[in-house]
Amino acid sequence: PASELVVGVQCGGSDAFSGVTANPAVGFCTDLLVRAGATVMFSEVTEVRDAIDQLTARATDDEVAEAIIRQIAWYDAYLQRGGADRSANTTPGNKKGGLANIAEKAMGSVVKSGSVPISGVLAPGEKLNGKKGLIFAATPASDFICGTLQLAAGMNLHVFTTGRGTPYGLAQCPVIKVATRSDLARRWHDLMDVNAGTIATGEKTIEEVGWELFQLMLDVASGRKKTWAEQWKLHNALVLFNPAPVT
Repeated sequence: PASELVVGVQCGGSDAFSGVTANPAVGFCTDLLVRAGATVMFSEVTEVRDAIDQLTARATDDEVAEAIIRQIAWYDAYLQRGGADRSANTTPGNKKGGLANIAEKAMGSVVKSGSVPISGVLAPGEKLNGKKGLIFAATPASDFICGTLQLAAGMNLHVFTTGRGTPYGLAQCPVIKVATRSDLARRWHDLMDVNAGTIATGEKTIEEVGWELFQLMLDVASGRKKTWAEQWKLHNALVLFNPAPVT
């Protein structure tokens, strides 16, 4: 049943279409999943921090809101101690793909979390331990570290959106890859599982792609279908969150 799913959502190699096609469709799907009793984690601290007011406003109570602020403040201090340059995010690839600044990227990243209330917060490496609903799992924005920490929390299905075509996969759980543009989906037809570019062309609505993704997730989790990454056995190594500053 959908209620057994523990889904991690993440974006990598984002472009100007991420926040208007793939990520909104994932957000619609997030709402469907939570209403069906599933658990959904969203992450990437350095991307969502510039939309923190939107996150705290959706917290189920003051304790959750304070936990969001606490995790983001911890990460700011961690980057400051390491002398990290926060301008490294937005990346050169993001900019080449049309993202002008971190505020645009933050709005696009947060939309993956849908509109349901945020019911819990996890520190890096912390397990869910029975938490349900929409969870903010504080992780770096690094694709590989984020995926590793979401796995550590208890993820059993991953959704990864990309506009630049990031080569990403996990051996430990299925990864459904969502393309932001139709030209990417055509070029990587045997790597992208869902084409959200049809939203930009007017062929489908955000809701229609969201339902398509929801059904695919149930099929993949039930073993009726395999993702392209599973079929080709494509995956990256797990990457631990180390003391070096990682944005």
